[in-house]
Amino acid sequence: MATPNKKKILNDPVYGFITISTELLFDLVEHPYFQRLRRIKQLGLSEYVYPGALHTRFHHALGAMHLMGQAMSTLQSKGHTINSDECEAAQIAILLHDIGHGPFSHVLESCLLDNVPHEEISLLLMHDLNQQFDGALSLAIRMFDGTYERPFFHQLISSQLDMDRMDYLNRDGYYTGVAEGAIGAERIIKMLDLVDDKLVVEAKGILSVENFLNARRLMYWQVYLHKTSICAESMLIQILRRARFLIRQAGAEPVFAPEPFRIFLQESVTLADFQTNQLYISAFTHLDDFDVWFCIKQWALHTDAVLSTLCQMLLDRKLFKIMLSAEPFAGELLLELENQLRRMGLPDDMISYFLVEGQATNAAYMPSEDHISIKLKTGRVIDIADASDLSNIQVLTNIVRRYYVCWAKELTLIDTSVNQ
Repeated sequence: MATPNKKKILNDPVYGFITISTELLFDLVEHPYFQRLRRIKQLGLSEYVYPGALHTRFHHALGAMHLMGQAMSTLQSKGHTINSDECEAAQIAILLHDIGHGPFSHVLESCLLDNVPHEEISLLLMHDLNQQFDGALSLAIRMFDGTYERPFFHQLISSQLDMDRMDYLNRDGYYTGVAEGAIGAERIIKMLDLVDDKLVVEAKGILSVENFLNARRLMYWQVYLHKTSICAESMLIQILRRARFLIRQAGAEPVFAPEPFRIFLQESVTLADFQTNQLYISAFTHLDDFDVWFCIKQWALHTDAVLSTLCQMLLDRKLFKIMLSAEPFAGELLLELENQLRRMGLPDDMISYFLVEGQATNAAYMPSEDHISIKLKTGRVIDIADASDLSNIQVLTNIVRRYYVCWAKELTLIDTSVNQ
């Protein structure tokens, strides 16, 4: 029997051809943990704003792996010793960096789990895969968690100029049609270099980095924190909140949910639970966007008026209205919105599901976390904020906050009990 060819070439709309360069990378792509990412959209509910935003975490992870391969080639071409095991491990680490995302990615991260970041679940799943592959992922894990002695590998995986951000800005801009997402990733990668095993950018790449930072700021306001996306995401969170309340309430009408999904609705699952009980890992790796959408369609027929109304509104794109402000909203405004909902016949104990406050923050560059370092022609290394002649680079370090309140401006509670 012929040995299957595991060195594949894939056609990607953003980069053209992407190569899966080793058998281990191929086997990881084929693994059910990674294939699940096909069923998790990259941008959650952004398709409610940008109809083309239908790409998945699967696309993104492959793109980031491709960029990592380019970065390895660039650094090797500049005389830095990076062996084949390190190249493969770096690609594995970035390929699996999002494997811990749950349904709707960031939208439900704090809703389904009890303060468990997706990076922690990614690390747990990588350890699980490492056992399944007889320790072949050990080096990749060290790069991912920052314990490998060559720090630039971790910087390429997770920093303010990493392969993750380079891919999602380009990819999200492509699929949404927002031209500001185009960042010239190939040029930035060609400008990468190392000083004392730490990542730097050659001085002639300053303009590309400036464009990258500006693109990130614009993409956050135009795509990731778009006001319509905030409304849709707020509704989804309230749907899950109501379903969880009903499931946990004794005597309430049963709320349908597949067993893996029900576990996370019934329980407050912590990182310690994941670490000590394989049940939660198994359940989590069976969850994707399809589970949530199927439940939303079922819950639209539930006798609970809050749950059915929210679900039907989201299905029909009858979204909340939203108001944005640079300052927190006055109590008088919130009281008036509550009174509007009361006048529509909404009882006090239901108001919080149809009136949501929050804040969105955006900072394109945070030098306090880690630096984007520029290597001058003299060999001196300085921060991009000091190297750039654009005054707005310093401005990009400021955290911008926008407060929002969204509410159901027009509301008729659905009473499905009459049809039961």
